[in-house]
Amino acid sequence: MNADLGAPRELTGLQRRRALYQPVLPPCIQGTRITMEFGDSTTTIDPKCADIIAQAFPHTFGQKLVHFLGPSMMVPVPDAQVKREQPPLRVGVVFSGRQSPGGHNVIWGTYDALKAQNPCNVLLGFVGGTEGLFAKKTLEITDDVLLSYRNQGGFDLLGRTVDRIRTAEQVNAAMSTCCDLNLDGLIIIGGLTSNSDAAQLAETFAERNSKTKVVGVPVTLNGDLKNQFVETTVGFDTVCKVNSQLISNVCLDAVSAGKYYYFVRLMGGKASHVALECALQSHPNMVILGEEVALSKLTLMEITNKICDGVEARAAEGKHHGVLLIPEGLIESIPEMYALMQLLLHQESDNSAQLSQIDTEQLLAHLVQAEMNKRMKEGKYKGRKFSPVCHFFGCQARGSVPSKFDCDYAYAMVSVRRHLRGPGAVPVGKPVIHPSPIDLKGKSYEVLREKASSFLLDDFYSTPGGIQFEGPGADTKPITLTIEEQDYLGDIKILQDYLDKLRILLKPGCSREILRAAISSIESANDVLKVMSVPLNAELPLYNFN
Repeated sequence: MNADLGAPRELTGLQRRRALYQPVLPPCIQGTRITMEFGDSTTTIDPKCADIIAQAFPHTFGQKLVHFLGPSMMVPVPDAQVKREQPPLRVGVVFSGRQSPGGHNVIWGTYDALKAQNPCNVLLGFVGGTEGLFAKKTLEITDDVLLSYRNQGGFDLLGRTVDRIRTAEQVNAAMSTCCDLNLDGLIIIGGLTSNSDAAQLAETFAERNSKTKVVGVPVTLNGDLKNQFVETTVGFDTVCKVNSQLISNVCLDAVSAGKYYYFVRLMGGKASHVALECALQSHPNMVILGEEVALSKLTLMEITNKICDGVEARAAEGKHHGVLLIPEGLIESIPEMYALMQLLLHQESDNSAQLSQIDTEQLLAHLVQAEMNKRMKEGKYKGRKFSPVCHFFGCQARGSVPSKFDCDYAYAMVSVRRHLRGPGAVPVGKPVIHPSPIDLKGKSYEVLREKASSFLLDDFYSTPGGIQFEGPGADTKPITLTIEEQDYLGDIKILQDYLDKLRILLKPGCSREILRAAISSIESANDVLKVMSVPLNAELPLYNFN
């Protein structure tokens, strides 16, 4: 393990300025007293999965949804009824996923919350990721330790290693550590795989009557660990802002030279959230989303022809340059490529293919160039010679100083109990948390579709610039987050209010006409909801270039 982990470090002037920023907490969790109420038991999106997940997680599945109440909703409590100070808490925290901007602020926010509740509370960081957890290698988090890591990128406060707590030996080692250190809580910071492990660990601890509560925090640049209650992941905003700046630079280079096509591959795993967000921010000429390809079952040559059609359409406008975005997970969405990858590539810790090993942009650039040369030879294409340039924007953004949004979001992030109730949880083999794909019925995708023709032909490039800490642009949120209607709990409350009104109107003794009207309306609503719940299966071509 790196001996420099957790050591004080010298900050540049920009880093020192960033370290001074105090993240803003939502009103409902400000102060030392937080009021909450319990709602309905949560369940799976697909009712068919509920029984299977309940069997796999009998001690942790179906817990009550917790609502944090804002100041205006809090009921005054007499001082005599205020609970006395609880015994000091001991909490451990470990990085168990790929580094992502904002991870340090999760630790900072946890530390401040613990100390505000009781100055005697203790936060222990496990040095060296999960291997440090198994070996009981700890660093007590203090103000001095945090001094040079607040609002900073990377995971170098504690580091990370194998990113897994899965085997019986590993689970037992984690439990031994928590027992020996007398931990009341263990916070696991990471992505899909880490939160799957956290869910299983929480179940095992509960089964064995361990007092240690396990909390999973979604920190991953991919943006795919989300559901109705978790709008996005820590780090997604920063990574998209950094990548969008790089993409916009490439776009300006392309239009300046006027003779190159840039194929840019972006990180993001199996879901294409990063590519979609970056496309909406920087306005490249084309973007291919894995979800589109999977839905339409496009072959590699069909994708190639789609891109070539776009090149021809631009050439007809006298434009012989362009920028194309490709998510790294695209290759897994192509049917004939999936089986090949399973045979040839080493797997990640979650048994998926190591997508970063695959130069998809090089493959597509080669195929498009060959097809354009063929079309030119056959006289179908009369533009200039096609000249591709390839880029992979991978780890450049992982260690970036987090955006203001991620600083606030990470610092305020509270327990996110993930017990396989999120989108994509499937009852096949051992339950795991699956990536949440782009919603092709959603508003963000609809906006991209509406702008696709303009992006393709008009060089409608946008230059968002670097991450801003103050002034114009500092408070911007991910476009996909602002477009979508995210107030899921608010909508649930509206529905409950209407149902309460129906109960009042339809009490025994109401008129026959009101009863019949209510039955008819409810039947119609039920029929509509059944149709809406059917999975999307229509053919959706990437773009219609004709």
